[in-house]
Amino acid sequence: MKLSFILLAACLTLTVAVPIERSQKKDEEPPPEAPDTGLYYDRYLREVIDVLETDGHFREKLQSANAEDIKNGKLSKELDFVSHHVRTRLDELKRQEVSRLRMLIKAKMDNNGDENVQIDHLGLLKQFEHLDPHNQHTFEARDLELLIQAATKDLENYDAARHEEFKRYEMMKEHERREYLKSLDEEKRLKEEAHFEELKKKHQEHPKVNVPGSRDQLKEVWEETDGLDPNEFNPKTFFKLHDTNGDGVLDEQELEALFTKELEKVYDPKNEEDDMMEMEEERLRMREHVMKNVDTNQDRLVTLQEFMKSTERKDFNEADGWKTVEEQPIYTEEELRRFESELDAQEKAINQKAEQLRQDHEQLQQRQLELDAQKKEYQQAVLQMEQRKSHAVEEQGKPAGPHGELKFNPQEPHGSPKEGPGNPGAAAEHAPAAPRPDHQEALQKQVAQNDIPL
Repeated sequence: MKLSFILLAACLTLTVAVPIERSQKKDEEPPPEAPDTGLYYDRYLREVIDVLETDGHFREKLQSANAEDIKNGKLSKELDFVSHHVRTRLDELKRQEVSRLRMLIKAKMDNNGDENVQIDHLGLLKQFEHLDPHNQHTFEARDLELLIQAATKDLENYDAARHEEFKRYEMMKEHERREYLKSLDEEKRLKEEAHFEELKKKHQEHPKVNVPGSRDQLKEVWEETDGLDPNEFNPKTFFKLHDTNGDGVLDEQELEALFTKELEKVYDPKNEEDDMMEMEEERLRMREHVMKNVDTNQDRLVTLQEFMKSTERKDFNEADGWKTVEEQPIYTEEELRRFESELDAQEKAINQKAEQLRQDHEQLQQRQLELDAQKKEYQQAVLQMEQRKSHAVEEQGKPAGPHGELKFNPQEPHGSPKEGPGNPGAAAEHAPAAPRPDHQEALQKQVAQNDIPL
C-alpha cells in the first residue's frame, strides 16, 4: 500500500509510514491499488500523494512526523524544500484540477439552462475546499494544508453517512414488508408473518461472535486463518503477520480483514435470511469498535505500541460476546413513522408531478391535432389556388378561330358610341374623313407630275 500522509490525517485507508525499500525488479508484482476514498477529488488526492512520494526529503520528514504535525499543517511547510521537478509536477496537477472543476461548473450551469450566463469561476471555485482558489496556477504549502483539512473533514463524516444510509435501507425494507402484508388477506398474512419469524429465528442461530480486537477473536484468526498453534499465540507476532504491507501500522483495511471469520459465522450469501448489506454494516461497526478502543491518538491507524497496550486491558481477556446488528435496534417506531411520512409526501409530490405531466401531454396532443388540421386546410387552399392558376393559363392560351387562329377583339375606347338601330350616326362617326380641298389639290398635282393615272 502506498505512502499516504494525507490519508493518515484524513482518516483514509492508506498509511503514514513509508516502506523501507521497494524492490526494483521488473518481475515483482505491483503493489495493490488503494481503495477509492469516495471523495470527488479522489484522483487529485492520489496523484499528489504519488508525486510527493518520489521526493526523498519529504519522505524523510514524513517518517519522523506524527499525526498532529500533519493535521496542524506543520508538515505542509516542508513542501518548500522539495525538488524542482516535484514542484513542477504538482503545479501541473493543480492546473488540471482547476480545469476539471471549471468544466464541472460549466456543465452544471448548462444543465440548469444557464448557457448565456457569465460564470464567476473564482467565486464558484471557493466552494471547493481542497485547493486555494486565489492561486490557480501553482501548488503551494497552503494547497497541501487545505487538501489535508478537506479530506479530514469529509472523511470524518463518511462513516456517519454510511450508518445513516444503512438505517434508511432497513426502514425501507420494513416499510415494504408491512405494505406487502397489508395487501394480503388474513390467511396469507398470517402465513407470511410466520415465515418471517422463522427466518429471523434461523438467522439468530449462529455461533458466538467474539468481540473484535479481543484475545478470543485474535486467537481464532491466529489458529484458523494463520494456521498456528493457539497455545503459542503472541500479540507482537500477530501484529507483524497482519501488517501486510510492512509499514508498521494496521490500517482500516488490514483491521477489517481480521473480522472475516466472525462475519462468516453470521452471514452467508446463500441463505435467504442473511442480508449482505447488514454484513457490511457489521464490518464497519467492528472496525469502529477497534479504532475507538485501540487507536488512542484517533488517527485511525493502529501502531504496534497501541496494539500491545490494548492487550494489557482487562476487557481484552474477559470480553463478552458481540451483539450483532439484528440484536440492537437500528431505528425506533417513531423514526419509522417519520420515514414513512416522508415517503408519503414524496409519493404525493411525484404523483402531482406525474398528473401535471399527463395534462401537459394531453394539451400538447390536442395542440398537435389542431396544427395538423390547420396544415391540412393550408394544403387544400394551396392546391385550389394552383388548380385555378393552371385553369386560367389553359383558358388564356386556347385557340378561338376555325383554323386554329387566335381571335382578336380590339377594345373600343371607353365611352365610344356603338353602332346600332338606336344610334344611326355611329357608323358615320367611325367612317374615314373626306380629304380637305387643299389636300385634294396637292394630291392632283403630285399625280400629274408623276404621270400617275387617277
